[in-house]
Amino acid sequence: MSASKAGLLAALIVVASPVAAQDVVYRPISPTFGGNPFNSNHVLGVANANNDTRDPRSRTTNSQADIFARQLQSRLLSSLSSQLVNAIFGDNPQEQGRVSFGGQTIEFFRSLDEVTLIIRNDETGEETRIVVPLFVDVE
Repeated sequence: MSASKAGLLAALIVVASPVAAQDVVYRPISPTFGGNPFNSNHVLGVANANNDTRDPRSRTTNSQADIFARQLQSRLLSSLSSQLVNAIFGDNPQEQGRVSFGGQTIEFFRSLDEVTLIIRNDETGEETRIVVPLFVDVE
């Protein structure tokens, strides 16, 4: 048998043999795109590890003065919020009021069934409204 006949016989055997194949299915890794939801922590961890950008406005110093200033601000805001809650819901509740503090203005209006708080940023004009329902005790 010559080499050309052997090559032709080998080609016929390859062509005549059954071919097996399966569908190629893409499965996304990220749960955002339909992937396994258990991958979310891993994907977030990899993204955070690769993120080398930092917010230029963030402070990284933790000096004693910075810690003291943050704690003082926290205490002042806590005291202010306690006074505001007392003015709205205390023994002698007020119908309306206004408090300005640190570039923000907090206004409240009391109606029969709710209290509306409006928090405004004086610099940007941004406004947040909070409506708190009042529950009336029936005896």
